[in-house]
Amino acid sequence: MYTESQYKRYTVTTALPYANGPVHIGHLAGVYVPADIYVRYLRAMGQDVLFIGGSDEHGVPITLKARKEGVSPQDIVDRYHGIIKQSFQEFGISFDIYSRTSGKTHAETAAAYFRKMYEAGQFVEKISQQYYDEEAGQFLADRYITGTCPHCGSEKAYGDQCEACGTSLNATDLIHPKSTLSGSAPVLKETKHWFLPLDQYEPWLREWILEGHKEDWKSNVYGQCKSWIEAGLQPRAVTRDLNWGVPVPLKDAEGKVLYVWFDAPIGYISFSKEHTPDWEKYWKDKDTKLVHFIGKDNIVFHCIIFPSMLKADGSYILPANVPANEFLNLEGDKISTSRNWAVWLHEYLKDFPEKQDVLRYVLCANAPETKDNDFTWKDFQLKNNSELVAIFGNFVNRTMVLTHKYADGKVPAATRMGTLEEQTLQELKIFPERIGRSLENYRFREALAEMMNLARLGNKYLTEAEPWKTVKTDTEYALTALHVSLQICANLAVLCRPFLPFTADKLSRMLHRKDCAWTEAGDAQLLPVGTPLEQPELLFEKIEDAAIEAQVQRLLETKRQNELNAWTPAPYKEKVAFEDFQKVDIRVGTVLECTKVPKADKLLQFLIEDGDKRRTIVSGIALSYPEPEKLVGMQVCFIANFEPRKLKGVLSEGMLLSAEDKDGRLVLLSPSGKVTPGASVG
Repeated sequence: MYTESQYKRYTVTTALPYANGPVHIGHLAGVYVPADIYVRYLRAMGQDVLFIGGSDEHGVPITLKARKEGVSPQDIVDRYHGIIKQSFQEFGISFDIYSRTSGKTHAETAAAYFRKMYEAGQFVEKISQQYYDEEAGQFLADRYITGTCPHCGSEKAYGDQCEACGTSLNATDLIHPKSTLSGSAPVLKETKHWFLPLDQYEPWLREWILEGHKEDWKSNVYGQCKSWIEAGLQPRAVTRDLNWGVPVPLKDAEGKVLYVWFDAPIGYISFSKEHTPDWEKYWKDKDTKLVHFIGKDNIVFHCIIFPSMLKADGSYILPANVPANEFLNLEGDKISTSRNWAVWLHEYLKDFPEKQDVLRYVLCANAPETKDNDFTWKDFQLKNNSELVAIFGNFVNRTMVLTHKYADGKVPAATRMGTLEEQTLQELKIFPERIGRSLENYRFREALAEMMNLARLGNKYLTEAEPWKTVKTDTEYALTALHVSLQICANLAVLCRPFLPFTADKLSRMLHRKDCAWTEAGDAQLLPVGTPLEQPELLFEKIEDAAIEAQVQRLLETKRQNELNAWTPAPYKEKVAFEDFQKVDIRVGTVLECTKVPKADKLLQFLIEDGDKRRTIVSGIALSYPEPEKLVGMQVCFIANFEPRKLKGVLSEGMLLSAEDKDGRLVLLSPSGKVTPGASVG
């Protein structure tokens, strides 16, 4: 490698997604796409890599989901683990193993890890006050408690975090806490738990992180760690009162399980055990580099808590880097699984078959490496059509078509090399190292841009060489130009593989060659003269407006549904005396005529039979009743004793009564049975 040759092997982990729902683009952009790019690059460099993933199946969100659906937690994790695993496979995330924390090996490994620390006296046993739901008869995990955030005032904060402002909380910090099980206010009750004394690790963490990783860790990771450490670390509970999870392996711990953030990262180790009997060399050999790919919400667990656990054991290597990303938003709004505001991977794969690389490309190009970034469907379309199709795909297709047209579909010899050719091939040589250095420094957007610059180099060269013109006057030069262009295509097939693996496979197949090592890229002779080429195929296809509009409309419908779900009745008005109500004369009338008021989009003009005479009433309900003629014959309620007033030139002699539904639709109030016009309401 260019900078990391001191390592013999690599252990690369990805944050474990909760198996309470599918994977969405925020997960992909923050964790899985950059991790897969990095691993594919390492493999291309000939490195020994163990790439680990799996489902976190013991989190409280899973028990919440199960309770909501009326099924068991096992039913939930079985369903979503399958969806997630299959989605990753179809998307090309090249895990060596993708396992789950509900497995037997994991339970044994996590329990043994806890017991070893317990027997070494590395936990602090505490009796503490914890919220208890007397109606439900159980202690409440953090996510079973909601209340008002003491920092931002949000009334929907959880007992471990406020999602509105992102602040980590303790359940006792909440104002007006209530149980999500019964809705009642919980009480504090004594319970015993075991704590990891992080305060005892603080001096070591200061040295290891603040002094040892100031230069090589990303600023967002280092900054968050620094903030936590300098605020003073406190003991952290590693057990919980729950009935779902890895049971605490002690006699006096009935009804207690390992806290998910003690249990889950041990999954990296247990999954390694499942994968290979040689797992220890990936976790205990000092010549192994351990890298955690996570989102920013997991920084404290992977940089402070898990390393402290590894340090406590003493036999494990520590993470060399934790390249955490920020968050990806969707169409200007925060991705939210609870609001269904997301692009789900399994749905994308159905809607855009064989376009895995398009999404990989867009998510890498928009990766939230240093700050939150935004995904929009219009940008997705633009990057596909104007970059992948117009630059990468266009260059390869032109080269292949011209080779079949002028060189019988075989790699021609380069017999007329000129200055342009020498300069182009010289520039070609620098791309492998340039892209590699960016990847080794976890700058994936930068690396992707350099890969695309190679495609731009090919387009620029082909345009300047003009073999379609020179073939008429200088056949040797035209064939030389095609030779050079094909060598660039061959290099693209190698260098695009970490980012666009499906495209790399397709391009390599067309070039009739096997993939080669990264270190061989940059060579101007990757394709030997005379190599027969397959018939050209389009690497990328244009995405039409209709496909994008369908996705936008789906999101708009989701937003509309969220607004409906969030609807609450308007506050009640101040009380009035009954005598005041009696002054309002409400009557029933029959609609004789109903038409739109000219030049007034919201107004309808009614002619009402009121039992005494006919009266005209103008009402602002046109948007809710686009076919006013259908209202003729309907009986309505109206206020008969308001002073008449003109609306858009029409004198209105009353006010129709209507109710505004939660979707904003106005519904006319009507008696349930036939009533004589003029009948009073009261």
